[in-house]
Amino acid sequence: MKKSVLIIIGIFLFFSTSADLLATTDEEAKESEAYCNSTAKTEPTPLSLIIQKVDEGCAILQNEGLAALPKFRGKGSSFLFDGTYIWIHGFKDNKMIQHPIKNKMEGKDLTDLVDKNGKKFFMMMNNVVKEKGAGWVEYLWPKPGTKDYVKKISYVKGCKTKEGQEVVLGCGIYNSKKEEIDKLELH
Repeated sequence: MKKSVLIIIGIFLFFSTSADLLATTDEEAKESEAYCNSTAKTEPTPLSLIIQKVDEGCAILQNEGLAALPKFRGKGSSFLFDGTYIWIHGFKDNKMIQHPIKNKMEGKDLTDLVDKNGKKFFMMMNNVVKEKGAGWVEYLWPKPGTKDYVKKISYVKGCKTKEGQEVVLGCGIYNSKKEEIDKLELH
């Protein structure tokens, strides 16, 4: 009996310590936001760049697993670019795994999160991944460095980590060419 309790406590400590090591700290979130803002450009971000970065992120998670999460945050991260960033959430449990700027969302269930118009955009993202594997979702979200909600168009794609966990990677844009956006199937 005592041995099984100790094993359970040990397992709990291992997983809680592992999760703590992968969580984004407040300082890292501030650093990520500042770096993200420093990369912002006035010209529109090409949609092809968004897709490329999400594909690169999926490849890293498939090869390195969740141990690679620190690569998605902090000054100098290639996943903080053009004033935007990549986030990662669970496909099955719909919990935020990694958000480089809004770290308080990590571990939170996103099922009922709505934008200013009442759109359950994370549920929409998961539906797009379930139905098509990848696609574009439009919603209102605060631009990094502001509290103002603006139109954001995000590309989301499903992938599996090295550990076999199904995740959704997403990256959105706030500045885009209207003619490129008009060609998209937005959800």
